[in-house]
Amino acid sequence: MADLIHDFIFDSARRTPGAEALAYGALRLDYAALAQTVACAAGALLAAGVQPRERVAVFLEKRIENVAAMFGAALAGAVFVPVNPQLKAEQVAHILADCNVRVLLTSPERLSQLGAALDACPDLRTVFVTGAAAPQGARAVRGWDAAQVAPAAAVLAARRAIDADMAAILYTSGSTGKPKGVVLSHRNMVAGARSVASYLAITPQDRILSVLPLSFDYGLSQLTCAFLTGATAVLLNHLFAKDVLKAVVEEGITGLAAVPPLWFQLCALPWPQDCTLRYLTNSGGAMPTTTVAALRAALPRAELFLMYGLTEAFRSTYLPPSELERRPDSMGRAIPNAQVMVVRPDGTPCDPQEPGELVHRGALVSLGYWNDPAKTAERFKPAPGQDPALPLVEMAVWSGDTVRMDEEGYLYFIGRSDDMIKVSGYRVSPNEVEEAVYASGLVSETVAFGVPHPQLGQAIVLLALPKNADLDDKALLKECQRRLPAWMVPAHIAFVHDAFPRNPNGKIDRKTLRLSYLTMFEPTP
Repeated sequence: MADLIHDFIFDSARRTPGAEALAYGALRLDYAALAQTVACAAGALLAAGVQPRERVAVFLEKRIENVAAMFGAALAGAVFVPVNPQLKAEQVAHILADCNVRVLLTSPERLSQLGAALDACPDLRTVFVTGAAAPQGARAVRGWDAAQVAPAAAVLAARRAIDADMAAILYTSGSTGKPKGVVLSHRNMVAGARSVASYLAITPQDRILSVLPLSFDYGLSQLTCAFLTGATAVLLNHLFAKDVLKAVVEEGITGLAAVPPLWFQLCALPWPQDCTLRYLTNSGGAMPTTTVAALRAALPRAELFLMYGLTEAFRSTYLPPSELERRPDSMGRAIPNAQVMVVRPDGTPCDPQEPGELVHRGALVSLGYWNDPAKTAERFKPAPGQDPALPLVEMAVWSGDTVRMDEEGYLYFIGRSDDMIKVSGYRVSPNEVEEAVYASGLVSETVAFGVPHPQLGQAIVLLALPKNADLDDKALLKECQRRLPAWMVPAHIAFVHDAFPRNPNGKIDRKTLRLSYLTMFEPTP
């Protein structure tokens, strides 16, 4: 049985070497070829001097090299850091510097976009670019294709990790400041894949379309579940919803995962009556009941699984399709091999229907936030209800989400206890948006918050006190688009002409501003 995340690929290669493992456009790899490709990627990293537990970042769109480098890093005993391809240079540089990345794999085009931002990454030793490349500047730049080499079995054996070791760091926005790196062990990822693949009943005959970013735990799950079961993963970098429909039809896709804004677009498309989709999954935000109904009408033969998850614990709950009629607004019950509790602030269990904080315990609980003990202590705390005789305390994830549980154990989302904004499945820190706006030098004060939106879940509103009375919202929006990835760009900008209200601590009173603004703002569908 596989203990490490890359074992999935090699175990499937031993069982069914000729079965198709990975597809990207016209490129097709069976499991034997994928295993060889991952081994050669590990060899390239080892030849570059990567040491155990050092970080290897991948800043690419979905493609074969992306998958090979991530799983190759794990095989080499290193830690992979997938970077969202939509991030701007400053956000990428923050991630590389924050977790002391040693090796970066990217494309020549993306490397040119990063430019001088890499100067803020002193630990970065080697940059690989897809295809061939000439040396550039003081830092070594190498061609990824030419670096591929099959490592000796003895070398890989010496580098083999154990399941408690780090495997990956996934960056997610926190309630304040810059994104935080969630550290995942091999055990976390292996347990997560086994759990999800079991309730989705994934088999080697399934063909799973990968449309979500691989830097998103939900997106990465499409690969790990496919490789665990010997199914096929099909990579797609789509521009429009119709591209997804086309891929489903042409590739005979049976499994599709998406977030609510994409489902909203997909349910309106003309799906064929003989569509091959067997199951659909939703996470990253609540699915409106109208969208659920539209999807079930458009794809009556596909089972729909509504899910809830945390990057800090991968996946927490799912609602079986058989319960959709009775509980369309429920986020389900705990996934296999996880316990989900609803507790009061003192850790005692809530009564049925009593609101409380969702706490997740079990094998999927991650190792905390990289190099951030303070933030880790806020979110990772002792699991409630432990026997005091146990000398070592088990840690659980305290989600910050308020939920209620009914008498049968089904959970219902109520709200968040912090200021995080959830846009199209992404968690957005209002502070990060505000920092980018302040960096423009155009405003004296600014505040960002989320408001309900029928398609996005929430939309970002930005209020600003301009330094120059001639500043218009279009100019400020253009600055936001230049400095922020698309999902962080405000949907609405408004100017104020007086200082913002403060709370007793002297901070801008974001909650009061949001409440007063909700009556004024009508989101545009």
